[in-house]
Amino acid sequence: MRIYLPSTFPGLAAVLDEGEISGPPLTAYAVTERLAGPDTADDDEELEYEALRGAAAASLRMLSADPSAPRRRAVLAAEAPDAVIGPPPSGSDHPAAVTLTGTVPRKRIAAVHVDAPGAEEAVAAAAAGTGPQDDALEEHELLWYATQELPHLLGRE
Repeated sequence: MRIYLPSTFPGLAAVLDEGEISGPPLTAYAVTERLAGPDTADDDEELEYEALRGAAAASLRMLSADPSAPRRRAVLAAEAPDAVIGPPPSGSDHPAAVTLTGTVPRKRIAAVHVDAPGAEEAVAAAAAGTGPQDDALEEHELLWYATQELPHLLGRE
């Protein structure tokens, strides 16, 4: 199953250092039955985009809790076996939310999505709650990076 894991730049560095995504059960986002719905006309790509947007919103909440992290949202796209995917965490109302209960090795990470450096001001305002989140970030799409680019992205070349 393709999952989207919200992160921050310190979280990306931990994945690079540890070679895996792990921890206590983590909230991830995926194309779920709740997201697709019984009568959806959306195609798979649109549904995956909605799951990615859910993870990006969760990344923003993570940034709100970590003022020292660079003000750029980060999302890891990975393939995880169904056996390590559980129901949504309690209290989550996002239709794409699932729980990651196991480890995902780095080789199963398909891509990294992050904000461009030019989005930092809008992300900072949204994370601080001083601006409208959706409006401020609507013009800032997450950029796609191959996993091989993670060291470059983190300035570790």
